[in-house]
Amino acid sequence: MEKVLSFHQGTLPLLISMPHAGLRLTPAVQQGLVEPAQSLPDTDWHIPQLYDFARGLGASVVAAEYSRFVIDLNRPDDDKPLYVGATTGLYPATLFEGEPLFKDGQAPSAQERAGYLEAIWRPYHDTIGNELARLREQFGYALLWDAHSIRSHIPHLFEGKLPDFNLGTFNGASCDSQLAERLQGVCAKFEQYSHVLNGRFKGGHITRHYGDPANDIHAVQLELAQSTYMEEVEPFKYREDLAAPTQVVLQQLLETVLAWGKERYQA
Repeated sequence: MEKVLSFHQGTLPLLISMPHAGLRLTPAVQQGLVEPAQSLPDTDWHIPQLYDFARGLGASVVAAEYSRFVIDLNRPDDDKPLYVGATTGLYPATLFEGEPLFKDGQAPSAQERAGYLEAIWRPYHDTIGNELARLREQFGYALLWDAHSIRSHIPHLFEGKLPDFNLGTFNGASCDSQLAERLQGVCAKFEQYSHVLNGRFKGGHITRHYGDPANDIHAVQLELAQSTYMEEVEPFKYREDLAAPTQVVLQQLLETVLAWGKERYQA
C-alpha cells in the first residue's frame, strides 16, 4: 500500500482533518468502478488547497491520500449507519446520486476490504487519536475541525440547495455550546453566504467519536458547499475568484476556534 495519509504537526491545540480529499485508488477499486465514477465525482475536491493557510495559523493537519471509494474514513469500522435515509457506508456501494458504484460482480472482495481497513482506515484514526492526545497533554485541551465539502445540489441526499456553510456538532454533543454559538456568529457576519448548524450534516464518525467536551476535546465538522470555491462539474476546477473570499470566512472560523479555546482554558 502506498502512502495512505499526509500529516503536519502544528504548534497550537488545533487539528484539521481532511478524510475525503484523497484521490488514490487500489487496483481492485479502479478496475471495478463504473464509468461515471472514474472521475471520482464524490471527492471533497481541493480541500487541502482551500485550507492551505491553516499551517500558518499553527494548526496540525491530517489528510487522506486514498479515495472514499476505497474506504470511507468518516464512517465507523463496524459500518453502522450514521444518518436516517440515503447515505453511504464504510465501503461505498453507490454514488451520491444513488447509482451503483461498481460494475456487477466487480466490487473488491471482503478480504481486500479488510486489508483497506487495516492499512488505510486505522492509520488515519490512529493519527487523529494520537495527535488529540498529544495536544490535550500539552495544552490541557484539544480542538478538532473536520473539513469537508460537497456539491450544493444532490437530490438523492437532500432536497433543494445545500446552505453554503454547514456546521455540525452532533446536536451539541461534540463541542461546547458557546463555541458553536461563536461560529454561527462568524458565519452570520458574511451575509453573502448562507449557513446552518446541525442541519442535514450534523457531523460524521470523526466528529461524533472524537468530540468529547467533558474531557476537553471539542470537535466541529464543516460541510462546505463546493459552489463556494470551485466548479461542481468535471473537471472540477478550483476557482480562485470564488475561493479567496471563502477562505476569509474559513480563516475567521478557525481563528475563532483557537481564540475560544484560549479564553476557555487559559484565562
